[in-house]
Amino acid sequence: MSPRRNRPKGADPSGGDDRSGRYGGFQSSESWQGEEWNIRHVPGASAQGKSYRCPGCDQLIPDGVPHVVAWPDHSGVDERRHWHKACWNAKDRRTSRVQRSRNAPRF
Repeated sequence: MSPRRNRPKGADPSGGDDRSGRYGGFQSSESWQGEEWNIRHVPGASAQGKSYRCPGCDQLIPDGVPHVVAWPDHSGVDERRHWHKACWNAKDRRTSRVQRSRNAPRF
C-alpha cells in the first residue's frame, strides 16, 4: 500500500507560485494612472470582523463581503484602501472626486 498524498500530483512542494496572502486572497499588480498598484482580492470568508469605507463610492463595505485591497507599489501597505470589486473595476469611469451629502459621516 502506498502512502496517502496530501497535495495533487505535480504541485510544487515549496509552494513556489502560491501568491495567496495570509488572508487567503490572490495578489497581483496592475498599472493605473501611471503607477503600479498591488491588488489583493479578499474573499468574503476572510473579510471578518471589520467594515471599511470604499473610496470609489464612499459606502461601507460590511464585514464578510468580498472586496479588493489596493495600494501603490512605491508607498507600501500604509496606503492600502479597501474597494468594492465593482468600484475598483469602474475606477477609470468615475469622476475624480466623489461628493458626499452634508449628513454623510466622515471616516
